[in-house]
Amino acid sequence: MLSGPFIPRDWMGACETFEEADWVLVGLPYDGTTSFRPGTRFGPEAIRAASWGLETYSPLQDADLSHTSYFDAGELEFPLGNRDAILTMIRENARQVVQADKRWLGLGGEHLVTFPVIEAYVEKYPDLAVLHFDAHADLRDDYLGEKLSHATVLRRVVDLIGPESLVQLGIRSGPQEEFAWMRKHGTLLEKREDLPKALARLQGRPVFLTIDLDVLDPSIMSGTGTPEPGGMGFSEFVAWLMEFRGLNFVGADVVELSPHYDPSGVSTVVAAKVVREVMLLGSSQPHGTQQAAALTSGATA
Repeated sequence: MLSGPFIPRDWMGACETFEEADWVLVGLPYDGTTSFRPGTRFGPEAIRAASWGLETYSPLQDADLSHTSYFDAGELEFPLGNRDAILTMIRENARQVVQADKRWLGLGGEHLVTFPVIEAYVEKYPDLAVLHFDAHADLRDDYLGEKLSHATVLRRVVDLIGPESLVQLGIRSGPQEEFAWMRKHGTLLEKREDLPKALARLQGRPVFLTIDLDVLDPSIMSGTGTPEPGGMGFSEFVAWLMEFRGLNFVGADVVELSPHYDPSGVSTVVAAKVVREVMLLGSSQPHGTQQAAALTSGATA
């Protein structure tokens, strides 16, 4: 069981115990380094509430959550204002999930919450690759003098896994230096014809999927801290996800919902549907030691 401390929450249809689950949902209500519009600390609770209005079935994937086991651990209760202690709490709880051979599904919170999770994952999976959906590259080496920030999170991840283990989609805003870095290292998937190169980086490896919801267009995702025009629609986003179906997804997170910037509630419902699609996508393939056992026995997914 996880060490917490947790505030109880409940995603619709969740398992009763940690032990019986494949996915473990953990709320990460932190926005301490947000530089524009704060409020992502309220995202996890809003996403859970919206989940009760969803169908468990996804027509886009022809798959149903009733065939997926997931446990909702609740929200980690953070010591507000203490960034380093918060990151340590996330890392320790992620480590327990990973070592139990379960899949972490973090509900943010700002994007910095991804970094300590990746730290836990690379301990078990040294060949980890990361698939990153976002409007922003988050590749600055520092932001306003800070090395640990929502604007630097993917650079810190690259410090752990190397640029050859990163694939990025949807990036449409940032300084020229970040775009030059992505093109130099081949991390940015800009055209569908470049998909085979991206898949080559990910196939046969454990993959962590991180989704910043501002990858979606503000017309359907206005409830986020840094909205960027020109983003994906929901169906386009899921179509891109389907291009990666069959990969060995060992964990994921969905971050950067600030629900109060969209009083209509549409952004929150979209975020909940993204979480549903992520769980279904990952559950289409065995993971970790389960995948290794299937390959050894000659089983097919």
